[in-house]
Amino acid sequence: MTILRRLRRRRLEGVVAFAVTMALAGSLTSGVAAAPQEEATFDLDHGNVLLEVVYPTFNMVSRTESLGRPMSWTLDHAMRLELPWFDAIAPYHPTAVGIFSDLGRRPAGEHTTRNKNIAVAYSAFTSFNAILPQYRSRWLEMMESAGLDPDNTAEDPTTASGIGILAARNAMAARKNDGSNRDGDAGGRKYNQQPYADYTGYRPVNTAYQLRNPSRWQPNTASTREVFTVQEFATPQFGRVKPFTYDSPAQFQVSPPTNSNHLNHRAYRSQADAVLRASAGLDDRQKVTAELFNDNVRPFGIIAGAIARGNIHLNTEETVRYVAASVVAGVDVVIASWYLMREYDSVRPFSAIGHLYGGEKLTAWGGPGKGTVSDITGDEWQGYLSTLAFASPEYPSASSALCLAYVQQARRFIGTDQLTIAWPVPKGSSLVEPGVTPASDMTLSWSSLSDFASDCGQSRIWGGENFPSSVEAAKRYAPQIGDLAYDFVQRKLNGR
Repeated sequence: MTILRRLRRRRLEGVVAFAVTMALAGSLTSGVAAAPQEEATFDLDHGNVLLEVVYPTFNMVSRTESLGRPMSWTLDHAMRLELPWFDAIAPYHPTAVGIFSDLGRRPAGEHTTRNKNIAVAYSAFTSFNAILPQYRSRWLEMMESAGLDPDNTAEDPTTASGIGILAARNAMAARKNDGSNRDGDAGGRKYNQQPYADYTGYRPVNTAYQLRNPSRWQPNTASTREVFTVQEFATPQFGRVKPFTYDSPAQFQVSPPTNSNHLNHRAYRSQADAVLRASAGLDDRQKVTAELFNDNVRPFGIIAGAIARGNIHLNTEETVRYVAASVVAGVDVVIASWYLMREYDSVRPFSAIGHLYGGEKLTAWGGPGKGTVSDITGDEWQGYLSTLAFASPEYPSASSALCLAYVQQARRFIGTDQLTIAWPVPKGSSLVEPGVTPASDMTLSWSSLSDFASDCGQSRIWGGENFPSSVEAAKRYAPQIGDLAYDFVQRKLNGR
């Protein structure tokens, strides 16, 4: 079987993404089904190297890498893996300038699809090997399927391959010491470096075993194969990471979470009860929707796939522009969300419900396969979504914010809110309730980007992860960041 044939068969879910890696971060491939083309070869002169070569290989890797990892890691990977593609094609555009570096302008006669495809492919290959070297065999297959030489590593700014290589390496250099501590050397740490470790001294007010302040975030315990671990606030330093489109996340005004102040008794109980009602009324659609939007990659691939289906002739340059705005929106909204979550350090529903109801019996979802029960206690209650090893304070909802920012830049890209979006969910495919949910094959569908984003926000309540006011708070800043991301890429495209 040829390498290209293996790659075609590996294309299980389609093509373009977010980024969110959102690691795109997301991948467009997760939303576009592709028919197998057994003996076809990639056409550098007319094809789209991202949709036909890069994403079909990268998609499954990005999904694997993002599972169980915090959103901040996923977006950081997307930034360094996918955003350099914009710099790789900038020299082949009449006015565009790079995001990370200036690689000059090539003569108009070189502004061809072939050169753009080659530059993007070498940029992807360089970044993939530097950041995800454990998958080198896949990256080699990717290059061979495009008919490109993986041993060509020359940093030649006069060739498409050299420009792609330089774009990737310049991007990684530009983001050194940007506040993420991705290298684990913050504070001059020389040995036993700890990538993405906190260097800011964050400590939760509460422990996993004692709720000292019912208004503040409490780590939960997570279990995997009978091993229990205590959650940590994932990358609390990300509020200090350098953004692309604004000066400081402090400029985004979000009202304090007054409903989460336990001294505000009526509001505190009311929002907990809202989550309990959602838990008690869960149906299969709400469950699988909650699981979908708990994924750091797939939701954004679904949108990208819907856009690709509606724009059959999406070329390499258009795909790069879309991905660039997606990644910038994702990175910048995560920075703002992490800043705000740390500032407010607000209580999660499981802590508030345990505090309010303790040993009192409640009506709510009773756990995987249990359905709605009427004798679960406040101390026993958990939301539908699995407890992960990584977590964060509750307010505002970072997942809702990510959806809102992503949807806004997508809306600007296609020029309308109307988009037919569909996602098939096979019977029993739930990760929370495998073999049980959904009870039959179903399809999640939306007729607009607004509806998609609305369900994303509601899913955090259905899943027991956020209070309604947290979802509402995300609306006050996330769409702005989606607009900023789109405008940022347009400015770069226009040479500013």
